[in-house]
Amino acid sequence: MPSEPSGEARRLIARLRFRHLQLLVELQRGGSLRAAAAVLNLTQPALSKALGEVEASFGFALFTRSARGLATTPRGEIVVRGAAMLLQELAHLGAEASAEPAVTLLRIGAPPFVAQGYLPEVFARLVGEQARVRVQLMEERVPLLVQALLEGRLDALVTSYPTEMPEAAGQPLHYERLFDADFTVIAPPGHPLGRARRVDWPRLRRERWIMPAPTSMVRRMMDEVFRSAGLMAPVPVIESTSPVTNLRLVAAGLGLSAVPASTLDSAGASGVMRVRVHPPIPAGPVALIHRTGTDNPRLGLLREALGLPATV
Repeated sequence: MPSEPSGEARRLIARLRFRHLQLLVELQRGGSLRAAAAVLNLTQPALSKALGEVEASFGFALFTRSARGLATTPRGEIVVRGAAMLLQELAHLGAEASAEPAVTLLRIGAPPFVAQGYLPEVFARLVGEQARVRVQLMEERVPLLVQALLEGRLDALVTSYPTEMPEAAGQPLHYERLFDADFTVIAPPGHPLGRARRVDWPRLRRERWIMPAPTSMVRRMMDEVFRSAGLMAPVPVIESTSPVTNLRLVAAGLGLSAVPASTLDSAGASGVMRVRVHPPIPAGPVALIHRTGTDNPRLGLLREALGLPATV
């Protein structure tokens, strides 16, 4: 049951309209009254008056004015972020209600290795034979997933995560650890390292490597493994974000790579060889992550499919 809005919330609900939210987003995006007026098909005086009404409703300035245009104040940054999220939720609501039949549309983000190795079983439980539940999956690198979550374009993430995660403006993120993902180094078929009983990181440093992009979680993890061994991480001969693609590239004899163990299990080893590295790659935590402070009934469906209680 949704909680009753506070007195401050009721005051804003009475004064603000969705057009005000769009105005704030366009002012930040364009950086000037003229740019926003062109997008919204309004005159600059009308836009300036509307902005004054919005700022009066909040009781403080949302933008600073200068010869170079408009810039959000710290409080304005929070308000505009919330406005963008509300507009995203309105668009989401329209997509759900206009479908035939009406559906619950879950927007989930996950890095490729989680999407490919873990989510198929989750989606089987989530969708099953319920035609009224649909899923939109965004497979991306973790930083881009977090940004989409903060902007309200996703309901939740099922993802690996860094030790320090950003927060939505004024709104922390909620984490529930699901499991630890194991990673393994793989070598092409017949590679001598695949037959060795124990391989250290200095020896691995001399090999050709296939790695994800520098901003990916797995790449950062590999950089840290080499750094812990007192080594600079090798420069990869190929960068590829998809663990399945990396497995195929290794199978083709193009170099070594590190992939989630689940990728080997789900995609098939394709003749690649596991390398017995010492010390091993540390396991990486995978969690359900969503924004706190929002009453999102879609999350209950996802939580149940993940084997968690329906509510936090």
